[in-house]
Amino acid sequence: MGKDISSISRPVEVSYGRGGMGATLTLLTTGANAPMLEMQKEQMRAKVNAVYGYNAIARVRITQTAGQGFAEGRALFDPAKPGTPEPVSTPEIRQQAVETASPVRDAGLRDALAQLGENILNKTNR
Repeated sequence: MGKDISSISRPVEVSYGRGGMGATLTLLTTGANAPMLEMQKEQMRAKVNAVYGYNAIARVRITQTAGQGFAEGRALFDPAKPGTPEPVSTPEIRQQAVETASPVRDAGLRDALAQLGENILNKTNR
């Protein structure tokens, strides 16, 4: 359904009614995003049915929940943030950064530039 809709919702269930053609697609979202999805129900239904080539989904139902979702944690919509390894600075790298920033007269700026240089050198040495 696209990045916008998939970033704020998750499909939970496709259920079929008794003796009827067309199913109900249930989407899980947080309370703040439910009104936005509610306005796009018909477009979502049309996109899904375009994939199937017939009117497979007759209705779209929006279910709201908290940010963590059900007990299984299904509604965690934020992408997982990758853990960044802590840079390991060696005394040689630190000394090289301090020497590079040493011509700067302002102490605060010199320290900030030395720290920046150390971070850059650590990143290139990983």
